Amino acid sequence: MPAPQPLRILCVHGIGQHPVGGPWQREWCDAIEAPLARVAPSVRPEFEFVHYDALFQKHKVGLFDTIEALAKLTASGISAPFRARGLERGLTSSLRWTAGMVVKWVESDRFRRETRELLTARLRRFSDSHAGPPDVVLAHSLGSLVAYDTLTTVAGLDLTRTRLVTFGSQIANPFVSGQFLAGRIEVPKGLGAWTHLYNSEDAAFAAPIRLSDARFEQLTTFFDEPGMLDHSAPRYLAHPATQAGLWAGFGTSVAGGMRGFGAVAAPRRAARATPSRRRTSPRRRALLVGINEYAAPEDRLEGCVNDVFLMSSLLQESGYAAEDIRIVLDKRATAKGIRERLEWLLDGIEADDTEGDDAVERVFYYSGHGAQMPTYGQGDKVDRMDETLVPWDFDWSPEHALTDDAFHDLYAQLPYGLRFLTIFDCCHSGGMTRDGGPKVRGLTPPDDIRHRALRWNADVEMWQPRDLEPLNKDFLDRHTATVKSKARGAEQRAGRMTNRLGFSMSLRGLEDRAFTRRRAALGHKGPYMPLLLYACREDEVAMEYRHGAVSHGAFTYSLAKNVRNRRKAPRSAPPTFEALVKSVQGDLRALGYEQHPELAGPSVARKANVPFATGAVAGRRARRS
Repeated sequence: MPAPQPLRILCVHGIGQHPVGGPWQREWCDAIEAPLARVAPSVRPEFEFVHYDALFQKHKVGLFDTIEALAKLTASGISAPFRARGLERGLTSSLRWTAGMVVKWVESDRFRRETRELLTARLRRFSDSHAGPPDVVLAHSLGSLVAYDTLTTVAGLDLTRTRLVTFGSQIANPFVSGQFLAGRIEVPKGLGAWTHLYNSEDAAFAAPIRLSDARFEQLTTFFDEPGMLDHSAPRYLAHPATQAGLWAGFGTSVAGGMRGFGAVAAPRRAARATPSRRRTSPRRRALLVGINEYAAPEDRLEGCVNDVFLMSSLLQESGYAAEDIRIVLDKRATAKGIRERLEWLLDGIEADDTEGDDAVERVFYYSGHGAQMPTYGQGDKVDRMDETLVPWDFDWSPEHALTDDAFHDLYAQLPYGLRFLTIFDCCHSGGMTRDGGPKVRGLTPPDDIRHRALRWNADVEMWQPRDLEPLNKDFLDRHTATVKSKARGAEQRAGRMTNRLGFSMSLRGLEDRAFTRRRAALGHKGPYMPLLLYACREDEVAMEYRHGAVSHGAFTYSLAKNVRNRRKAPRSAPPTFEALVKSVQGDLRALGYEQHPELAGPSVARKANVPFATGAVAGRRARRS
């Protein structure tokens, strides 16, 4: 029987007491050795440990630091278990310390540099003594940020046969990734592979990661242990999903005579990396949402379901297969239901799918109410006005809304070349429904919600809106193309919205110049941004329109009409999105509607041709090919 092959593992701990030779080292070893012996008996783990306690103690955090850090890490509501259990009050000292240290590390160039230098030196020493870098780098909690930072910047080491394994990691928390990574998470260049273990119950600000890279894989490692955090490193490492999805792969590969990264690459993942890899999802896919029958009679609309069928026919005429279009209507369009279908819409997209004429296209269309929702931020103060879609079960709470914070983790890390169009036929400034007349597609908040966004002006003895600063005004202005209004005489952007749908503003918290410098240093363009087509400006209302006896959104009906008219024109080239928006505004103005469609997104996307403005014949050919 051949001797077991060594698997060289370098362990990087997180926050807490981790003394050299302490019990934690034996706990990590036990959590790995027993499962590995069961699923990969041909592998013998060899452990080495990196210790950061001295550096953590050097950068102390006080009570005020931890309170401020908690506000920063929880402002987006991403750490769902933390909110759900009411842990904002009566927090344990370990959780406060975790928050304080994570934020201090993110905001301190010196702290990051010291941890990076320590791990870099340790990796070089390991490589010199073992004739190569570790096969696996295990990194827990804050240690995962240190490991990612180091592996992104280290030079002179061949890491193509090394796998990073992160668990209990805060790297995808919006504050962390927005400040530390300028909103973009990528597999470090030159790294062999990355496995992320995620427990949805982990309340230590952990978050899931969605990456479109064949070298990345996330394993769901759910556990719920006594206490608050569910953050245990041994529980992550010994989890059945970790055994099956990680440790078993080493045994399979070692039995085949492979080492390093080859040893950990499961056959499925190796196949995905070959040039002959076939696309795992359709080229074109669309999700269409329409809600007429809201629970409150006064909120009900008439044309949204019609809009969905109109858009579906438009897309099918352009080559979208009926089976690749999902619709969700009325009571089924809950916040959870929409989010689950958005995951279907954006699943399985990789960088290779976004190149050439056959690039992937995705469309998300929504017809229903929109709203502005004042949101509590740091220090339990209202500091944001979130733009939100209004699902069927909307109740003015983040759990039953669809704000950008609930949406951006699905799209922000998508490949830059993806053609992703979002169309919103709703408004966010509110309005009253008038019986017998056109209906407004926006909800006016109840008075207790509205009060959050108001302040008393004692000088004039009147209520007025609070002054809320945009998270990144320069970015909003640069990526929004507003059609000029003759009635207003000039292009303008009004309103108080600080967190717009599709802008991933929570990931753009750095001041604009600092954001530009940081993303340039990291070699990326920041979070992915879809092309956004709004029915109106944020301070206007979107109206319904009756086409004879049939109701539609005025914006949707005009959009479909203009696309079809272009198709009928002989030898007519497809319009650009900017040209289409201008045509739609002309229709709305002629009908007397005071709404001005708005187009937002990267300039190259705004100036691109509308893909579904091709002729129906071309669409039928596309389906046959």
